[in-house]
Amino acid sequence: QVQLVETGGGLVQAGGSLRLSCSASGRTFSSYIMGWFRQAPGKEREFVAAIRRRGDSTDYADSVKGRFTISRDNAKNTVYLQMNSLTPEDTAVYCCAAGTGLWPANTPARYYVWGQGTQVTVSS
Repeated sequence: QVQLVETGGGLVQAGGSLRLSCSASGRTFSSYIMGWFRQAPGKEREFVAAIRRRGDSTDYADSVKGRFTISRDNAKNTVYLQMNSLTPEDTAVYCCAAGTGLWPANTPARYYVWGQGTQVTVSS
């Protein structure tokens, strides 16, 4: 089973950018739909973005559409989340997840492997 490790989180000022990476172990990365979710303190886990196996289709939450971009490099077993124009409302722990379910894959139930998460904090 694939294992996921996120990197790239940190503290950034409002209006800034961050790029998250999620590296996967194993040789079957390209068989997974990949997604990013986030969870802020006291709030439920929220879908952020998802990408299909070949990267030919993506999906975004309305709250990040136009600001965030999900991409993947199957040769590197890595999925990315480029986050621009960050606001304090984007502060959360961001987790990547791997799934083999149906598309669209904008709910946690579509995924069965999760990373530990990386903290993103946006100051005002």
